[in-house]
Amino acid sequence: MKTIQAKFKRVKKIILTYGLIAGLMAIAMLLYSTIQCYTRPDSRDSIILNYGMLFLAFSMVSIGIKNYRDKYQNGKITFKKAFKIGFYITLLSSSMYVAVWLVEYYIFMPDFMEIYAAKVLSQLKSSGATASEIAARAEAISINNEMYKKPAFVVLFTYIKVFPLGCIISAISALVLRKKIRINKVLFAID
Repeated sequence: MKTIQAKFKRVKKIILTYGLIAGLMAIAMLLYSTIQCYTRPDSRDSIILNYGMLFLAFSMVSIGIKNYRDKYQNGKITFKKAFKIGFYITLLSSSMYVAVWLVEYYIFMPDFMEIYAAKVLSQLKSSGATASEIAARAEAISINNEMYKKPAFVVLFTYIKVFPLGCIISAISALVLRKKIRINKVLFAID
């Protein structure tokens, strides 16, 4: 019984440590992006930069799995166990990201969707998009704005932004870092 509790405590420690680090890194990216949006409305958003920063934050998943494998599993871990650890690190860090976004959105910047919409449409106009392309994008933004008025959709959309990337990184990390636990078998040769 003590060994099960000890294993659970070790897994929990890894998940909390690396989940918090990944969450703080993702939150830093979120705050940076928000500041950019408000202070430099004419700047171009870089999806590559945002997802690159999220990718960097979710690198903690790989580090957490490797740390657990090397420190507590004698260098061996199954794909399933590694993926579970990565999944929970991702869930914790994504939940932190969502919580901070909710506070940021509802308390500090309830006008974010309007500012974001104006920025996107301005960028479309300056890039030479046709009137029909701009109108289509404005309609899509309007639909998103309506859905964003419901907190459940805010939470859902925010999770959709970060959680899948973390799950993909968890799966890749589990695949790369897994080392099968082999049971030594004695083979008897029959003459």
